[in-house]
Amino acid sequence: MKIVSVVGARPNFMKVAPLMAEMRKFPEIHSLLVHTGQHYDFEMSQVFFQDLEIPKPDIYLAVGSANHAVQTANVMIGFDKVLEDEKPDLVLVVGDVNSTLACALVASKRCIPVAHVEAGLRSFDRTMPEEVNRLLTDQISDLLFVTSSDAIDNLLKEGVDRSKIYLVGNVMIDSLCRSREKALKSDARSRLGLDGQSFAVLTLHRPSNVDDPSRLREIFAAIQEVSRHLKIVFPVHPRTAERIRSLGEASSTASHDIIFTPPMGSIDFLSLLMAATFVMTDSGGLQEETTYLGIPCLTLRENTERPVTVSLGTNTIVGLDPARLIEKTADILAHGRKQTQIPELWDGHASERIVDVLRQKFR
Repeated sequence: MKIVSVVGARPNFMKVAPLMAEMRKFPEIHSLLVHTGQHYDFEMSQVFFQDLEIPKPDIYLAVGSANHAVQTANVMIGFDKVLEDEKPDLVLVVGDVNSTLACALVASKRCIPVAHVEAGLRSFDRTMPEEVNRLLTDQISDLLFVTSSDAIDNLLKEGVDRSKIYLVGNVMIDSLCRSREKALKSDARSRLGLDGQSFAVLTLHRPSNVDDPSRLREIFAAIQEVSRHLKIVFPVHPRTAERIRSLGEASSTASHDIIFTPPMGSIDFLSLLMAATFVMTDSGGLQEETTYLGIPCLTLRENTERPVTVSLGTNTIVGLDPARLIEKTADILAHGRKQTQIPELWDGHASERIVDVLRQKFR
């Protein structure tokens, strides 16, 4: 059984790592890893392979950065050649980046079965490129592995055959569990001068937050207000760093209470996450990780494709209103963490369930 697994961007690495480790346990599985190169910066790519103990990619397409159409097209061209040469039994894609859709589409046209890990997530906002990627990938996939029951409902409403859908849990949590011991030994907090101090973590990368100069200024004004009460660690995504520089006001946002850092590897970042008082983010994966860890999460978006993190977990959607962000941080500082639950099957064993299904299907 030859399986080609695809990664392209930072969120994919954390999802593929436990799956690759699980597949290596079974000699009947011949597993190949294709890295499309959608994220080509070392801090955004290679350091994750080291931290997560992902084997060196068997094939690297090096598509690099471009607009959505060009990047998707380049991935399709490169990946089609991979399938022609390798002739796998299955293509496994994860998440919702451009590489996910591009590789699923190429495999489907070659009549090669596609398995989509993290299927069925919906924000119901088609202005998000990821939403389009999710919708289309699910429609052409043969096996759909979902993280929660609401994802099953979404797929059934879209006409997906129930026999294709498997509730397996969350591979992001698998990855977190595998990295936790290493993260506890990280000296990231010491390097940043945070030992013994309360701090929050901030991440920003979505175009809706960083591409509009007025919106970005509003966010920074709110963050400055929050930083009056505790330090904020801000690992800056390259896209966000470029937008901050273009504002011409980078110096005005500088503060000893806001610690700007380059993108971090997964181990160092997890060590900060586990010790944070709360997290402010527009990331999807962080909504899940904070829910598992019990860390309050304030999501700087109007919607989420992971509603279970709100209904059961620690996530609060604060939208685009800076005043609401300030209000919610004050509430956390005054009253602490709320009582939450970990969603069903978010137990660190999702990758085992997925590989078990694959072995049964192809036996």
